[in-house]
Amino acid sequence: MENLEYVEDKSRRVAEPLLHAIKEFLKNLGLSADGVERWESLIYLVLIVLFSVLAAWLLRVVLHRIFLHWARHTGNEVMKTLIKRRLFSSVACIFPPLIVLAFLPWVYQDAPHLIDWIGRVCGVVFIVALCIYLNRLADTVWHLLSRRDEWRDRPLKGLVQLFKGVLLGVSAILAVAVFAGVSPMKLVTGLGAFAAVLMLVFKDAILGFVAGIQLAENDLVRRGDWIVLPGGMVNGVVEDITLDTVKVRNFDHTLVSLPPYTLVSSTMQNWRAMTESGGRRIKRAFLIENDSVSACTEAQLDAWASLPYMKDYIASKRRQRDAARVENTNNSEGLANGTIDTNLGLFRAYVNMYLRHCPTVAPSFEIMARLLEPTVNGVPLEVYCFTTVTEWVAFESVQSEIVEHILVAAGWFGLRIYQNASGYDYLMQAEITAGKTTPPLS
Repeated sequence: MENLEYVEDKSRRVAEPLLHAIKEFLKNLGLSADGVERWESLIYLVLIVLFSVLAAWLLRVVLHRIFLHWARHTGNEVMKTLIKRRLFSSVACIFPPLIVLAFLPWVYQDAPHLIDWIGRVCGVVFIVALCIYLNRLADTVWHLLSRRDEWRDRPLKGLVQLFKGVLLGVSAILAVAVFAGVSPMKLVTGLGAFAAVLMLVFKDAILGFVAGIQLAENDLVRRGDWIVLPGGMVNGVVEDITLDTVKVRNFDHTLVSLPPYTLVSSTMQNWRAMTESGGRRIKRAFLIENDSVSACTEAQLDAWASLPYMKDYIASKRRQRDAARVENTNNSEGLANGTIDTNLGLFRAYVNMYLRHCPTVAPSFEIMARLLEPTVNGVPLEVYCFTTVTEWVAFESVQSEIVEHILVAAGWFGLRIYQNASGYDYLMQAEITAGKTTPPLS
């Protein structure tokens, strides 16, 4: 209360000499008493408005120079960003309506109705200026956080848009309430009658609003995430997340835009965990023809001992066999899972050892070569492991190298990979039937 009285006293001390000066000026121009009374209030109001704008401009310049000097002295990058975006100096824009309100009562004392309307206009201008400043503040905070590594991939843009939307709605309600001279609560209560219509018209915005909160709160999607949705229309990297749109660039370089609530309401596969884990899965099955599987002879074991990784393995397995120890899974000597009883079991052990020695296969993840349920086309040998590279092109290269090597290595152990008969096979069969010599494969 004392501060309010102090402000009124100061404004009165400025208003009275200014009104007196305006009155004397108009009298010197030869205006009548009625003309002086009519024009002095208008001129006073114009001068107060100009004074408020000038004061705000001067305050803006002073604040900018003060904080600019401070930033140069301290070298703080955050402070330089705030100054570059004029966050400190633009706060002066909210003062002109306050200055006008402080000096207004001393000129229109005989017209309270006019003072009331001018006060309403000043209130609306103040709310608009404050809303603009808070929007600039939100943009600046988002800009600073998006530059930090731990916040760079978070969906901050949607949260900022959410805050700005709420701020704009509250500001609009307050501005209309101030201008109409009614309580904001009454205005909100009156808007309740249009709730059904608003929900129908702004259905996507409301759903996006709720979905944006869920995405940010549960950290479901970030910029740069590789996501996949059912149907195949979305299979790519998230480029941008806003309040009402998620932009995804597919691997065929097409751009897909979808509402955020689609990611929440449907099943979404996010490959971020795979990227962060440092391992990408390889899961490939090879059909081994059943009639190519045979028992191993000692001569075959001696021959296959010259293959990579197999010499020590065959020798150790022979010692275990001679000692009547069967240890194929949890081997006490740390040998790979496999047997020396069949060429398929030996091949399975070789694939396990090959994968464990491969520099691009992650040793901390599961590594195994297992047999699946036999089919009419053969017995599937499945390779299951994880690579240390997760980038798409590099991963496909590593996977191709592993598959190529296994296809070749199967022949070393007398195993055949099943393949459906082609036109070439039928042609060779015809040549053999006719008693002709088949040409070599080229």
